[in-house]
Amino acid sequence: MPAKKLKEFLDKNRIKYVSIKHSPAFTSQEIAQSVHIPGKSFAKTVIVKIDKKLTMAVVPAKFLIDIDKMKEITGAEFVELADEKEFENLFPGCEVGAMPPFGNLYDMDVFVAEPLTKYEEIAFNAGTHTEVIKLAFKDFEKMVQPKVVQIALS
Repeated sequence: MPAKKLKEFLDKNRIKYVSIKHSPAFTSQEIAQSVHIPGKSFAKTVIVKIDKKLTMAVVPAKFLIDIDKMKEITGAEFVELADEKEFENLFPGCEVGAMPPFGNLYDMDVFVAEPLTKYEEIAFNAGTHTEVIKLAFKDFEKMVQPKVVQIALS
């Protein structure tokens, strides 16, 4: 989903947000620094396979996903990070690795790391490696209805 479509979705739902353009950056830490947002409130979207079902896991930029915790929380037999080839076609118009954490738009479950809930605002890739959207966490939570869990490893 290109940034334009994400913005249309947010506008349609009357969600206030800020769009920030930046020079190309590819890691969440790089992007957070580029747009002067603390890494702890920059949400990176990671695609995880839970018993072969693709799912979004959203964690602060400077954190990793605790795969064992994901397995425990979901009761799954098998949890692993998905390979880009497995999901690159699931996000039309998005650059690989820049998917916004709106799994509801892609019929995907979304798990959000609990530390992100502590921030009034979060920021995330807007479908490209050159634009970020920043909005209130409560609005993100209202729109996406993620499962908030302890899945972040610092």
